[in-house]
Amino acid sequence: MSSPHRPLIDIAVAARYRAEGWWEDDSIADRVRRWSLQRPDAAAYISTDGHLTWVGLHEAAEQVAGVLAQIGVEPGDRVAVLLPDGPTIHAVFIGIELAGAVVVGIGHRAGHAEIRHLLARTGATRLVTLSHHRDRPAADVVDELRAADQPIVDHIEVPNFERVDGRILANGSAVTPGPLTADERSRRRLGPDDLFLINSTSGTTGLPKCVQHTQNRWTYFHHKAVENGALTSEDVFLSAVPAPFGFGIWTSHVTPVILGAPTVTADRLSANDTLTLIERERVTVLCCVSTQFILLLSSPELDRRDLSSLRVMFTGGEAVPFDRALDFERRTGATVLQFYGSNETGLLSGTVLGDPPDRRLRTAGRVVPEMCVRLFDDEGHDVTESGRGRPGCRGPATSPGYYDDPAANAQLFTDDGWMLMADVCTIDDDGYLTVVGRSSDIIIRGGKNISAPQVEVEVATHPAVAHVAAVPIPDPIFGERVCAVVQLRPGTTLTLEGLTAHLLARDLSKEILPERLLIVDELPISSGGKVAKGELRSLLGDPPAPS
Repeated sequence: MSSPHRPLIDIAVAARYRAEGWWEDDSIADRVRRWSLQRPDAAAYISTDGHLTWVGLHEAAEQVAGVLAQIGVEPGDRVAVLLPDGPTIHAVFIGIELAGAVVVGIGHRAGHAEIRHLLARTGATRLVTLSHHRDRPAADVVDELRAADQPIVDHIEVPNFERVDGRILANGSAVTPGPLTADERSRRRLGPDDLFLINSTSGTTGLPKCVQHTQNRWTYFHHKAVENGALTSEDVFLSAVPAPFGFGIWTSHVTPVILGAPTVTADRLSANDTLTLIERERVTVLCCVSTQFILLLSSPELDRRDLSSLRVMFTGGEAVPFDRALDFERRTGATVLQFYGSNETGLLSGTVLGDPPDRRLRTAGRVVPEMCVRLFDDEGHDVTESGRGRPGCRGPATSPGYYDDPAANAQLFTDDGWMLMADVCTIDDDGYLTVVGRSSDIIIRGGKNISAPQVEVEVATHPAVAHVAAVPIPDPIFGERVCAVVQLRPGTTLTLEGLTAHLLARDLSKEILPERLLIVDELPISSGGKVAKGELRSLLGDPPAPS
């Protein structure tokens, strides 16, 4: 039977990756079914509210798949998921996979403008939520989306599967799903080379772009994580990274499931909550962005807890601060590791347990041979021999690119098919990669990429703003925060509070709101006629990027 899914991967390339042992034939749902038979009562996901066993995870996913089939979801349909982190989101992801549909992962803290954009951009007409979304009835949120001309055909409400055995509602009515027949399972089967997830990423222009994912690119990532961190089925994972995004995918939805290991995950974990769960669940592998482990270091509870189980912390998403990472290792006994890459590229390099501290914490590790990393200049010429440039790659971890977005893909790929990163890097004679600058206009706040042009477009809608530049300001906790440097219209005034109120009224995600406002008489202009952001960064206390 032919696959109902849109092919994304060249057959010859996929065969080569399998022959090398990088890609496999089993899907995530296949593995969950296997663990539900082999270790049914073992914990798969644990949260502050409860847990899901492997058999519970499998049964919840089957229930979701049955409901989706009952209401007419067909293979290849897009199903948007707007859920907080926790066991339930993983059950829903797997249920959508069993139904043969594609997850559209929307961050739980996304504003309405971003939600509307992602629904429209991906063509998702079904939306999965809990009964409440961020303290509001989810039905009210859906009504507002429909009023804004979003064609939501079905609103599916799921229970917290780790807490209750609740019914699933579709458009307010309970649905009693029947089991999928063998023929239906075969017809709907989503393979590891098929499109299974579309998530969002912030780039250098406008609203988020939509990245396409196959499971096998993350299966490969899993193999590298196991190799670099000596991971086994005896490990206990704690992922503090949102599940719909790249770092969260492999740390909570792929690697633990392939290993059959339990994962601790919950929405908006505080530093003390995280320490409590590490101690209580005897967590061995912590996965978090730099901002999160810095907050752990700042907690007075850190030295009062028994964290002796912790042996590895994977971090990334932003620069790893050497002194603080070293302090974390000293105070917890864990080894800090990282991968360098992006939601689009997967990994280009990574550190390993055997690397000395200076290599592990001051570089992004050795480049991965099979990712074929090259360096490019601004004109797209190969400058690998010089050891400095913008990295590009092509290998088993790369995504198929952006969904239905030729213009964005033209910026992401070189003419001959190399996927580009937005940083300026060096690669030394031993193959270690170091990030030394940034070529794109993004601000990285707590591991979240924020598009400076998007901030500028929104701030410019305020009637008092004549010109604006969004630039990062250094921050000891979040790495960077957003500062709006504004030139006012004559006779007007503006406060940060007034600007924030204006932007919130536009239904924006709170994460892109400026946290500092600087009023200037005139924005500095470069010889090329653009805002001289280097001057602004220096003015705000940020050292100039390496030249």
